Amino acid sequence: MSAMMSTDQAEARIAWVSQARCRGIDPDMLFVRGAAQRKAATICRHCPVVLECGADALDNRVEFGVWGGMTERQRRALLKQHPEVESWADFFAAQRAQQSAV
Repeated sequence: MSAMMSTDQAEARIAWVSQARCRGIDPDMLFVRGAAQRKAATICRHCPVVLECGADALDNRVEFGVWGGMTERQRRALLKQHPEVESWADFFAAQRAQQSAV
């Protein structure tokens, strides 16, 4: 989490974190290595805040663990693929809007 996070941003983060499917599990289950990460990511499959979580991890360049259903490798690939993205929350919102319009 950014040290410069506004009060509104902090409140919004608390709101989605409280809805996360993983909030009641042992965090060690999401901080595994290698192929175990793909298995851990299945916890995120039906999470109502998977996009918020993924955007938060990407925006804050979280290096370790499964976040938003993405492994460390998947997040690195996205960051490399889209270096122009300044806000992953906005990026995902635009993608959702585009998909809804189709």
